[in-house]
Amino acid sequence: MVGAHLLFELCKAGENVRALKRSTSNLSQVLKTFNYYASNARELFDCIEWVDGDILDYYSLEKLLKGVTQIYHCAAIVSFETKERQRMISNNVEGTANLVNAAIENNVEKLCHVSSIAALGKLQNGNFVTEETNWVPSKKNSGYSESKFFSETEIWRGIEEGLDAVVVNPSIILGPANWESGSAKIFKTVSDGMKFYTKGVTGFVDVFDVVRPMIQLMHESNFEKCKNQRYILSAENLSYQNVFTQIAVAMQKTAPTVWATDWLLSLVWRAAKVVSIFTGKPSLITREAATGRNEVNNFDGSKITRQIGYSYRPVGESIKQTAAFLAADIETEA
Repeated sequence: MVGAHLLFELCKAGENVRALKRSTSNLSQVLKTFNYYASNARELFDCIEWVDGDILDYYSLEKLLKGVTQIYHCAAIVSFETKERQRMISNNVEGTANLVNAAIENNVEKLCHVSSIAALGKLQNGNFVTEETNWVPSKKNSGYSESKFFSETEIWRGIEEGLDAVVVNPSIILGPANWESGSAKIFKTVSDGMKFYTKGVTGFVDVFDVVRPMIQLMHESNFEKCKNQRYILSAENLSYQNVFTQIAVAMQKTAPTVWATDWLLSLVWRAAKVVSIFTGKPSLITREAATGRNEVNNFDGSKITRQIGYSYRPVGESIKQTAAFLAADIETEA
């Protein structure tokens, strides 16, 4: 989601863009994203210089970064499957380390790293998590959280070695993408009929309120004063129940009515694991995905506003637009 929307904004601005992909990558979702927003989507899409590579292959990265002056690092595995934990951590951390080393080797001027609020600490006392809230090692941390924290550590290591970089830590990102994965799946699940909700609170942000601040932070008018810092990107703190209900209203569906208590969630993920063992298919819900869904975690995304005057879009508007995109896609497929 972030990569496709970032490419759209950069191409729309007339930037010369080289984008890394695997040789097996399906680029149709990127073009589909462009089509959501522009009548000349194909023209903008064709401006991208696509190159095949892998962030785990240092030497290919070193070659592909020749002539590159700026890097936006959005590549990462996102999974809450226990069996994916070690592969995800290894991929995300090693890939970031390779990119940092290749950037230093090529004297890249600046780098923007997409981290996550998962790389920050949590405060269960109602206080707001800020850029200064330290991540604390714990068995309760998800593999994704661990991977993002140690990936971000590689950025700070690169800064110590002379790299100029900026880090963004988005909360849950709302926007159109593959409706069967990531945060976009929330919309599809509610549309299909979701009975359960949780009372947890966390931060939410529109996808453009991630990519546009990234571009603005990298702009020469802001970068010097903003470099070597991190920025939480979060528009509002809302309960999952609130967000699910807003999506249901926007999709003209019935809102969830049953509270999924911690006890119920623990029962569900265990049952899903048993089903997964017998079917060989991924669990519909995992322990990591279920843990903490009734916790209250507030995030303060105001630093970007104070420092460069950025204003967030209301989450309600983001939900309505994303729901409209999904509804249109469902109608088209029908």
